[in-house]
Amino acid sequence: MNKDIELRHLRYFLAVAETLHFTKAAERLGIAQPPLSQQIKRLEELVGHRLLDRTTRGVRLTLAGHLLAERARSTMEKVHDDFAQVRRLGRGEEGTLTVGFSGSVMFTGLPAAIESYRRRYPKVELRLREFHTSAQIAALLDGTLDLGFLRDGDPTDGIQMSTLFKERFVAVLPEGHPLGHKRSLRVADLKSEPFVLFARRMGPLAFDRTIACCERNGFRPNIVQDAPQWPTLVCLVAAGLGVSLAPACVANVKVRGAVYRELPGACRTTVDLGIKVGTDLILTRNFVEVARGRLAK
Repeated sequence: MNKDIELRHLRYFLAVAETLHFTKAAERLGIAQPPLSQQIKRLEELVGHRLLDRTTRGVRLTLAGHLLAERARSTMEKVHDDFAQVRRLGRGEEGTLTVGFSGSVMFTGLPAAIESYRRRYPKVELRLREFHTSAQIAALLDGTLDLGFLRDGDPTDGIQMSTLFKERFVAVLPEGHPLGHKRSLRVADLKSEPFVLFARRMGPLAFDRTIACCERNGFRPNIVQDAPQWPTLVCLVAAGLGVSLAPACVANVKVRGAVYRELPGACRTTVDLGIKVGTDLILTRNFVEVARGRLAK
């Protein structure tokens, strides 16, 4: 015979304690009165004390019964709260999610996606980390990141990579540059210009795609300066160190002394989503669902 007090014992006892009537308590619980009386008797045996005084006038709680009713009510409330939290975690409404992003992706619809996600899941602790593409891949592999939004994500064993959208390049020029009077340019127009570009180690595929774009247009760029971030790169161009090719979203970076020009028909760069293979977090799936709606083109 089970000698442990079960939650159903407390639930049955509370029904009687709150109605002070076995018939009404049984109706509330949806059971017959005899089984209810048996369970209350069993609870008293397990506790070792009478919990209810049964008289011809009705039912009343003993001192032990009053204390148990108070404690049982607190216990049941905590159990309900705990199960509610478990359900919220199961739906991805609570928890911690760490999201990585390459700097240029912040000039796309990602901030709107973040804002939408925070509104929909206000109890999730969302941690945002800016890493260049190579660092994001390493962080995904070691579990530092749950998912990453990468610029030209390199195919990597252990990472599930999917393209969210492709984006055209624009030319970045110093204000007053001889080519600046044109509304649009050809990539080949930049053939003789010094280039400011990010270092290849930061994003090998992004770097190689930029170089390949130039080579398809008849030249290999003369890189005179590298830059760690796109705002820095634009500032260096504005300072007259050279020109550059950048994703179109970088044109949202307004820097005095730098201008942007369209490159019709130029090569494309991609914004990719990276998730470690084998990861199946509901938090991740929920964020991806929101982000795809804002970023997919």
